[in-house]
Amino acid sequence: MKAVLCKAFGPAETLVLEEIASPELKKTEVLIEVHAAGVNFPDTLIIEGKYQFKPPFPFSPGGEAAGVVRAVGEKVSHLKVGDRVMALTGWGSFAEQVAVPAYNVMPIPASMDFNSAAAFGMTYGTSMHALKQRANLQPGETLLVLGASGGVGLAAVEIGKALGARVIAAASSADKLAVAKAAGADELINYSESNLKEEIKRLTNGQGADVIYDPVGGDLFDQAIRSIAWNGRLLVVGFASGRIPELPVNLCLLKGAAVLGVFWGAFAQRQPQDNATNFAQLFAWHAEGKIKPLVSQVFPLAQAAEAINTLGQRKAVGKLVVQVR
Repeated sequence: MKAVLCKAFGPAETLVLEEIASPELKKTEVLIEVHAAGVNFPDTLIIEGKYQFKPPFPFSPGGEAAGVVRAVGEKVSHLKVGDRVMALTGWGSFAEQVAVPAYNVMPIPASMDFNSAAAFGMTYGTSMHALKQRANLQPGETLLVLGASGGVGLAAVEIGKALGARVIAAASSADKLAVAKAAGADELINYSESNLKEEIKRLTNGQGADVIYDPVGGDLFDQAIRSIAWNGRLLVVGFASGRIPELPVNLCLLKGAAVLGVFWGAFAQRQPQDNATNFAQLFAWHAEGKIKPLVSQVFPLAQAAEAINTLGQRKAVGKLVVQVR
C-alpha cells in the first residue's frame, strides 16, 4: 500500500510517499481502507517531535480517517467488513490502510460522504465535549470563540448556536469572520484591528463572556481571561499561536471563574458512552442541517506535506482533507 512516511523528525518537506506492507491486525482492531483523512493541528507537531505522542519511525501522520472496514479482529463485535466508518487514529491515516483500536471507530450516517466524515470526528468531537461536558454551556449564555474560522472554531460556533447560546466569533481577518458569520455567529471581532478585551466588554455590556473557547493560546488567552464573566469558564483547547500562556490565578479568584482543559481523545477512551451520546446528537444535527463541516481544500495523498504546511502556517479556513482514494 502507499503511505506518506515520517522517517525522522523535521518539517513537512521531509515526508516521503512510499510503498509499504499493510498493517498487521490485532485482535481488538479493525483494518480500514482509507478514503479520506482529516488534517489537524497535531499533525504539524507530531512530525517535528513536538506532540505528546512520539510514534516509532517510520510512521504516517494523520490523526483521523474515514473509509470502509476491510477486516476485523476476532474480539471486535460491533463492526463488520463493509461498514462505512470514521476513526480517531492518532497517526497513520495518510496511508491507503490503517489499523485502529475498535473503540476509536464509529459508523457514519449513509448521508455523510467520506470527505465530510474525515473532517467531522476530531473537530466536532472536541467542540461538543468542550461545550457540553466541560463548560456545561446553557441556552442564553454568551460564548466567545477564538480562532473562529478554523476547524474546531467553526464547529464550536455551530454547536454553540445549536445549544442556544449567543455566539461571538473572533478571528484575524474580515474573510475569516465572514466564514464564521455564515456558520451562525451573532457578533464578530477582528482581533487584528481592535482590542479583544475592549470589544468583548462592549458586546456584553461590560459583563464579559460566560464561556470562552480558546484553541489559540498566546496573547489572546491573556486578553480573554481578563474578559470573562462572573462564574465564567475558559476552555483550553490548544495553542495554535505557538505560545503556551501562563495564568495569573488571581484572575480566576476575582471572577469566580474556571479554566478547563479539553482533551477529547482521552475523554473518548475514558467515557465512551458519553462520547457516543455526543455523536448521536451531532449526527442528528448534521441530518437537520444545523451543522456541516466546511472542507475548504482537498489534497491528494502525494501532497499531504503541502496540506500540513497550509494548516501550520494558519492559512486554512475550516478543514483540510487529504483524499487517499
